[in-house]
Amino acid sequence: MPEEEALSPPPRAPWPRRLGRLLRDIVVAGVALLLLSTVLGRLRAPDLPPAAPAFALPTLAGDQVSLAQFSGQTVVLNFWASWCGPCRAEIPMLNAFAADHPEVPLLGIAIDRDPRAARAAAQDWGIDYPVLVGGPAMAKLYDATTVPTTVVVGPGGEVKGAHVGIITNPQLWWMTR
Repeated sequence: MPEEEALSPPPRAPWPRRLGRLLRDIVVAGVALLLLSTVLGRLRAPDLPPAAPAFALPTLAGDQVSLAQFSGQTVVLNFWASWCGPCRAEIPMLNAFAADHPEVPLLGIAIDRDPRAARAAAQDWGIDYPVLVGGPAMAKLYDATTVPTTVVVGPGGEVKGAHVGIITNPQLWWMTR
């Protein structure tokens, strides 16, 4: 009989303990994914000069917006394109950030060659923040060779940080502080 007892599996932990372990593992994996995303996004970020390049661009409605208008404020520039799946995926988070942090202007900069494609995508995707028509020239100015790319400009016009890839709300909150 002792041999049979040695071959039987150990008793399972009660379900609340197993559930607690599962939740702990999910939280640890989520934190690890967030850290990995932050590190990779920063490593892939464009090498921008200390001062953000100046620009004046039309909105989808035709109004002019310049970076100089936001002097004294931290501003978020999010480079995206109508054909970019990851760009579409981060729109709900960016909408939420813009609504939760009205003190931090968020500008979407469409790098599409055709402004009509950007207009249609912005409407279809439900973008709630201003969208500027930047085109490829604006992408080149900010070295946004991969989209989405997010650049945070500080109150003095300095580049505070850049991130390539889908950005999360905690990452954006941290970059704007």
